[in-house]
Amino acid sequence: MDDHLWVFGYGSLMWRPGFEFEERCEALMHGVHRRLCIYSHVHRGTPEKPGMVLGLDKGGKCRGIGYRVATSGRQATLDYLREREQVTMVYKEVWRDMVVRRAAGEERVRALVYVVDQTHEQYAGKRTAQELLPFVLQGHGKGGPCVEYIASTLEHIREQGFTDPHMEEVLALAERAGSGG
Repeated sequence: MDDHLWVFGYGSLMWRPGFEFEERCEALMHGVHRRLCIYSHVHRGTPEKPGMVLGLDKGGKCRGIGYRVATSGRQATLDYLREREQVTMVYKEVWRDMVVRRAAGEERVRALVYVVDQTHEQYAGKRTAQELLPFVLQGHGKGGPCVEYIASTLEHIREQGFTDPHMEEVLALAERAGSGG
């Protein structure tokens, strides 16, 4: 039995995991998609001026990063992720199948992932880039500005060789608004 912990990263976990891991590889998860769908009250906004952060919402598929954590680091990683991701309980901690691409080929593993709770008051649902813009522009929390979060996530998505057209559109609108255009 493999006691390693696998974690799926689709947002800031791709570029700032914050835990030790033995392996980092491309990953794909079916049945969910990445979306700016959460009003951020802590990391990229406040309750008075919420920003927007990513959640995994139902349907589709999502490319991201799979992390394999050693058995010895399992509990510390779980504790860390729960503290980081469960601040307002907008995410549900679930275990789902994930396909990882390793040197030896593709492999299906069971992974820990945080998906959005659609019944939570911070769930924004499906919004257009224009509807998201005011929240993206005003959002600034303990993790910094919302625009930086989106830009960093997109940078790492591009490094993996794929794109996220919706997030690209949001960032382009935010950059134009920030430059007065």
